[in-house]
Amino acid sequence: MKAILLLAAFFAGSIPFGVIIAKLTKGIDPRSAGSGNIGATNVARVAGAKAGILTLIFDISKGAVPVLVARWLFPANHTFLIWCGLAAIVGHCLSPFLGFNGGKGVATGAGAFLAINHKAFLLALLVFAVVFAARRIVSLASITSAASMPLWMYLMEKDINPAAITALISCFIIYRHKDNIKRLLKGEEKPLKIGQS
Repeated sequence: MKAILLLAAFFAGSIPFGVIIAKLTKGIDPRSAGSGNIGATNVARVAGAKAGILTLIFDISKGAVPVLVARWLFPANHTFLIWCGLAAIVGHCLSPFLGFNGGKGVATGAGAFLAINHKAFLLALLVFAVVFAARRIVSLASITSAASMPLWMYLMEKDINPAAITALISCFIIYRHKDNIKRLLKGEEKPLKIGQS
């Protein structure tokens, strides 16, 4: 049952909502416009704010729903919830529907951790908000927020195991931002500018 649920979480995470929504609303494939990413930021940039918000909602949901199902089926196995969250994030980043390419996992990860531990999620969200307010660069805010998440999980859970798995997730998300990190180091990463909806 757990293996089936992990596989289901992976495939739920792999649904490329950003591509679907951008194509339906503007006839644009976000992979060939803007930064080329399928996440909410690039969808908002190339297809407008409404498309970006819809992508954000669906990407958060596909991280949260598998975790909530796992919580319902295995309420005593908290660590398994995090593994389900990881499966959804990996699905988003390595979607078989996109030739095992995909997004960077931030919104899907946010949904997963919102369902796993909402207090830790809110602290990470606060980090994101502060960094974004200061620099207006989504990638920098995302990287910083992801890097802080293992600390918040440890403080909230008082258990090294959830924090260790969270650290694995954080490293994966940060790695997916490797191109953004290169641009940040060169001072070439641009602040968010949203296209017309």
